[in-house]
Amino acid sequence: MVITWLWHLHIYSYHRHSLVSDEHTIKLTMPPIKFALLVLLILSIHSQSLSLQHPAINPLLHRLDSLRPTSSVQESAAKGLLQRLIPTHSHSFEFSIISKDVCGGSSCFIIENHDGPRGNGPEIVIKGTTGVEIASGLHWYLKYKCNAHVSWDKTGGIQIASVPLPGHLPRLEYSKRILIRRPVPWNYYQNVVTSSYSYVWWGWERWEREIDWMALQGVNLPLAFTGQEAIWLKVFKRFNISKEDLDDYFGGPAFLAWARMGNLHAWGGPLSRNWLSDQLNLQKQILSRMLELGMTPVLPSFSGNVPSALRKIYPAANITRLDDWNTVDGDSRWCCTYLLNPSDPLFIDIGEAFIKQQTEEYGEITNIYNCDTFNENTPPTSEPEYISSLGAAVYKAMSKGNKNAVWLMQGWLFSSDSEFWKPPQMKALLHSVPFGKMIVLDLFADVKPIWNTSAQFYGTPYIWCMLHNFGGNIEMYGNLDSISSGPVDARVSENSTMVGVGMCMEGIEHNPVVYELMSEMAFRDEKVDVQKWLKSYARRRYMKQNDKVDAAWEILYHTVYNCTDGVADHNTDFIVKLPDWDPSSSSLHGTDTYMISTDTYETKRRFLFEDNSSDLPKAHLWYSTKEVIKALRLFLEAGDDLFGSLTYRYDMVDLTRQVLSKLANKVYMDAVTAFVRKDIESLRRLSEKFLELIKDIDVLLASDDNFLLGTWVESAKKLARNSDERKQYEWNARTQVTMWYDSKGVNQSMLHDYANKFWSGLLEDYYLPRATLYFDELLKSLEDEKKLEIERWRREWIIMSHKWQQSSSEVYPVKAKGDALAISRHLLSKYFT
Repeated sequence: MVITWLWHLHIYSYHRHSLVSDEHTIKLTMPPIKFALLVLLILSIHSQSLSLQHPAINPLLHRLDSLRPTSSVQESAAKGLLQRLIPTHSHSFEFSIISKDVCGGSSCFIIENHDGPRGNGPEIVIKGTTGVEIASGLHWYLKYKCNAHVSWDKTGGIQIASVPLPGHLPRLEYSKRILIRRPVPWNYYQNVVTSSYSYVWWGWERWEREIDWMALQGVNLPLAFTGQEAIWLKVFKRFNISKEDLDDYFGGPAFLAWARMGNLHAWGGPLSRNWLSDQLNLQKQILSRMLELGMTPVLPSFSGNVPSALRKIYPAANITRLDDWNTVDGDSRWCCTYLLNPSDPLFIDIGEAFIKQQTEEYGEITNIYNCDTFNENTPPTSEPEYISSLGAAVYKAMSKGNKNAVWLMQGWLFSSDSEFWKPPQMKALLHSVPFGKMIVLDLFADVKPIWNTSAQFYGTPYIWCMLHNFGGNIEMYGNLDSISSGPVDARVSENSTMVGVGMCMEGIEHNPVVYELMSEMAFRDEKVDVQKWLKSYARRRYMKQNDKVDAAWEILYHTVYNCTDGVADHNTDFIVKLPDWDPSSSSLHGTDTYMISTDTYETKRRFLFEDNSSDLPKAHLWYSTKEVIKALRLFLEAGDDLFGSLTYRYDMVDLTRQVLSKLANKVYMDAVTAFVRKDIESLRRLSEKFLELIKDIDVLLASDDNFLLGTWVESAKKLARNSDERKQYEWNARTQVTMWYDSKGVNQSMLHDYANKFWSGLLEDYYLPRATLYFDELLKSLEDEKKLEIERWRREWIIMSHKWQQSSSEVYPVKAKGDALAISRHLLSKYFT
């Protein structure tokens, strides 16, 4: 009896007060004993409801818990993160791992006051079910009690000046505790192409900061794709495939994601042995830190993509050559890869060998594996029985390598190829594996959710994901209302099979407001009041409250961050993606060109977002530009008060860039309208204005460290071990952000500018010469009264582009120059007075 009541009081001490939103705490006044009984009842019901909510994955969750390192390892990893984040306070916090039983069966963190005397020792105690939970609790405390802010370095960095000195940290009110439970088990992170668009040139120093960021944001299910080519080298050697054979199979460093998916081969390669060994060592460091923090890494598995040499070694194997993927004319040097049919016994053998080789290299660290065999590779027949057999074979290969394997699949195919994946085909694939052995990523749920049109993926557990970014483009964009409510609506819906939230952007280090809110949804069980949240966000981000900035964010919330048109925001601003078209035969009758919007999103490819319904170029615009200019004015008026903040400077430069880039779209359309009307003087004036805008934006971007081409190029060169690698890596870096893929004669790459960037250096040396050549041809056509020779421009431009891609003579700055606030104010006055 005594033990029972002590247990009741123990539960009471943890659960009497629960903070679930900002600093608002619920006060409870009933007697402790009655309250303890009530809490026990609630926890019992809650624990049962958790079991009912996730019956398919409960065994998996238990197995993953058993794979985590000891409590002391995770606590030590969390302390290391604290030391890196805020070293002056390394002794101000006490961390400890607790059982899920304390949290009613779910993952959680608890924040409490330390009972000992204040001084040089601990002031705040943070408990969590894993190291990630402890880090999340630390972040929550720093945000909501100290007004601190954690952002990527390239979006302004970490703002901790508001954190009081050791010995003076804010205490929670007497006897109150902050208890935050995850409403769903997982917070997933990454896209299969993020490894190429954002991580490709990272070393351990940058990866360490990213893993810290992930832990602070609560990410506990990250994709871990680095270094897999070294594993494949060992696996394929067993099947008599040589390193030389694989030189034609692997892509170059900046194009590995698409070689892994079977879209291309050899482009940008080959991979040196230095690259292979260095990346494998880096992967081991990445996995080690993820594991220490209690994360569950998601490893790759075999999708069927094989080198061409396998056909000769196994002539009887069922290997299909795939169609061309976006080359200019089906060039076999890098197109039309080979897919081993999952029904072939060799598929099982290779798949098993790959899983086991990873286990040999890394140990038994996970049960979750990513595979996207059917992503943009449509099966040859829509017969459900055939699709089911393919899915079963894919899973069999995984499970032979790891008997507890669970297949994590991107659900992009259900969006991008919806004509094929009807309910019978979806069911056949989703039900082709044992129940609980597949998890689907509803990849584009922030714009085009599948869960609500597929009977919750026909009973299959899924993760609600925000895709948000394509190509790593720099564009202020998002839908904060969708983020703040979508995961909650999905989770509380009838017969919900949702088991997590996720961020699946193609590129990172932009739009920090979107990622901070999305990360919080991993811990929010109710919808967020975005208007109120933004005021708190701005105060933290800039380290002080400012009425002008609050008013600016109010406008941005209803404009830039309120994209509800269903369009996938792949940036097509004309500076960074100059339309490749001949306006001679076009009629531009009174179009309000500044307000052009693209049609409803529909695509068959992840990588192409072209609207071919009109001969007019279209740049995505979903808001009133006048309102956003007003927001910029307000932002700049706050400059004297806030300019000491690096986060303010980043946002100010980005907002100025956003406004000017949309103005450039209007100027471009006015210029080609003048061309159609044969108005030479207007065309000359407007084309000069477009070119001047490019130069001015380049100067603006040069004033902030985070918008520099040099950072990207120099980081690529830094990874090289010799001059040949340095030349190859720089070509990869330059090519990805410009022409992307092959081009020939008068045909630009079909993916040109897909990964476009607003970076100083790229505007001045790449986008400006291209636009200059283009407008020179337009003017020459009118002056000579001859037909526009658009192909001459294309040919000259492609030659110039190739020369720039191959160049290594320019060394681009990696440090900013100029007064960003003065430049922004000058440009606002110059273009909008």
